[in-house]
Amino acid sequence: MGNDLDRGLVTRWGAAGAADVERIEAGDWREWPSGLRLFDDRLAAVRVAREKLVPEEGAGHVLRVQTRDGEPVGVIVEEADYRGPVPEPEFADGPELPEAWRRYLRSPSWLRRGWLPSGKYIWLYPPAQARQILRIWETEGTHPGIALIGGDGGLENFVVDLRQDPAPVLMVSNASEGWDDAVVQAPDVATFVARVEDGTFDLIWR
Repeated sequence: MGNDLDRGLVTRWGAAGAADVERIEAGDWREWPSGLRLFDDRLAAVRVAREKLVPEEGAGHVLRVQTRDGEPVGVIVEEADYRGPVPEPEFADGPELPEAWRRYLRSPSWLRRGWLPSGKYIWLYPPAQARQILRIWETEGTHPGIALIGGDGGLENFVVDLRQDPAPVLMVSNASEGWDDAVVQAPDVATFVARVEDGTFDLIWR
């Protein structure tokens, strides 16, 4: 639990479903829905989002807010967005993704986007969205064998080089003109997923 002694603020967390998030959005992310429980421990909110809300609603959001005297104040921040299993047909149009990535996206809950305990923000893509982004990016001639799996919410993308076995996870920018400027983030997808799940993933810069 985070404290700001000068202002009497305490950081707390909540787990919200789709309907609660809609109400928060309608309140410009400043009005905490009545009846939505607050937790002193971030991990408690994560468990509710992943183990209860995702199975029930297909998505579970972890929210962060400052409280004073137990009451939420200020802007509500989405800490993480978890989703349920990606439908199997979405993988059918190719390319053939590493089994570790398929397994993660087909798991009971996976991190769609959010802040990791390491302080890094990541945004992961299901296959259909990843293919659409690559078509816009036009990487066929510059990055043969590429498969997009996510990004940092900004200019950096996480991709795998399917020409290699195991396929490493690399970081390439939106301005990348080829594999020469790619930076390895993990030796394989299984390692990348493990670091995302335990919250230790951090960007590696050349």
